[in-house]
Formats: sequence, structure tokens, C-alpha cells
Amino acid sequence: MRISDALATLRPFFSFEFFPPKDDEGSRALFATIALLAPLRPAFVSITYGAGGSSRERTVALAKQIKNEIGLTVMAHVTCVGSTRAELRVLFDDLARGGIENVLALRGDPPKGAASFEAPPGGFAHASELVAMLRRNYDFCIGGACYPETHTEAASPQDDLVHLKEKVDAGADFLITQLFFDNDRFAGFASRARAAGISVPIVPGLMPITNYQQISRFTQAIGASIPPKLLRELDLRREDSKAVEDLGVAYAALQATELLGSGAPGIHFYTLNRSPATRAIVSALIAGSAWRPIFGAVH
Repeated sequence: MRISDALATLRPFFSFEFFPPKDDEGSRALFATIALLAPLRPAFVSITYGAGGSSRERTVALAKQIKNEIGLTVMAHVTCVGSTRAELRVLFDDLARGGIENVLALRGDPPKGAASFEAPPGGFAHASELVAMLRRNYDFCIGGACYPETHTEAASPQDDLVHLKEKVDAGADFLITQLFFDNDRFAGFASRARAAGISVPIVPGLMPITNYQQISRFTQAIGASIPPKLLRELDLRREDSKAVEDLGVAYAALQATELLGSGAPGIHFYTLNRSPATRAIVSALIAGSAWRPIFGAVH
């Protein structure tokens, strides 16, 4: 299924993100995770792309394996990092032959050790260029990334929106946000995006907090903030990993309930290749019919 079709027809709309494992043991663990999450009937699952394009082959192979062996709709992440236009064409041809209909087109982070992103010779400098090439030459449903709290390299929130509009105008069919923990930040961003003429669906991305140190590293790396009240509660539990995870699951469930009730088209979960937290949250949302509109707003 094309994700644009799922966005138009499915409610509730849930999706799960995984990363390619490094070895056979990791692959077995990942497929065990997917088996536990599959009964929740996700609209799609997405497979990330390693830093510097390091997992490009594994991303393609895993996307095809999940589609063919499990029967789930798959979205493959692709970045501009370390690849020429010709190399990307080979990659996209492989995905198309494998029946993958959905691609998340990203610029990508600088390779490890690099101070900033530099376009490879014969490659792309911006995600909008990658999106435009896909739109011209392929029939993929194309997703793009967006940042409720502004991309760390953007000069300003307004500058960030200008570049996001370029990506959408180039042919992106929908957007998925970077993780966030403050729904007001998402609402404000969505409102500004609509005012800027960005009309494609915007899917909020959530990461249930399961590890105190880990989430601190993630938020620092991407420029996301943790609301003071949540941070205070996490600090109180920082020496109790089970208590941190319980709080993280409860908070994400509340976040998702409010987002869906406010009209968000669905929730994309960053699973970190684990199932318990995401399974608990989505099961609770489905049981409580939490997606039914309660505020009437549409993002």
C-alpha cells in the first residue's frame, strides 16, 4: 500500500520505525520484535539508513524481506550521504524491482567525524533535490522529515520552513516529524507550516522514553527539548530504570491521545527495535478509541 493511500483511509494510523541490525543475532531479535508488533496492524513500518549510508544494502534487503515474508507495507529511508546520483538510481531501481512503494527521502547527517554535511561529488546537497529526482523518475510515494523544534542547522524557524516548503514543492507526499515531547511545540509548528502553504499530511513522531541516559543523548543531538515537569519526574526516577520506562510509556500514551484527539493523522513510533513500550501504548490507544476527535482541530 502507498502511504498516501493509508493516510487517506486508515484511522487510527500507527507506524513503527526500525533500524537494520548489524548481525544475525540482531536480525533474529528484530524479527521477533516485528512479530510482536504485527498484530497491531501498523499502516507501515520504516527501515532507517545508517550514518554515512553505511547500512544501505541492509536497508534494501531488510525492506524487501519484511514485505515479502511478513506482508507489511514498508518505507525505506534513503539519504544523500556518500552516494552519487548514479548510485542512488541503482538503489531506487532495486527498491522498485522489489515492490517497495514508499521512500523517506532525507539529506542525512554528516558522516562520523565530519564537522558538517558536504555533498559528495556527483551527489545531492539537499533533501529537496533528492525528492525532485524521485518525483521525476519514479512512482514512489515520497515522505520527508520535519522538525517541530527547528533543524539544528537552520538559521531560524522561518528559514527551516522555507526549506521544508521547497521539499514539499519538489514532490513530498507527506511529512514525519522528528521526535518531540511537547505537544504545544508540534501544534505551533503545524500551524506555521499550514500558514506557509504546506498542506501535505504531517505525522507526529514519538519515542517512548525507556532509558534516562539514552533520551538525554538523543535530545541533545537533535535539539529537542523535554518539558520541565517531565524532566523533573525523570530526574526523580533516574536510578530506577523500570520506573523511568513506566513513566515514559504513560507519558507517550498521553501525548498520543492528545495528538490523535486534536486531529493528527496518526502516530509514527521510534521503536529502537524493541516492542514492549510501543506495544503497550498502541494497545491502550486502540482499546480506548483514543483517536476519536475531542478538540476538532486538524493538523
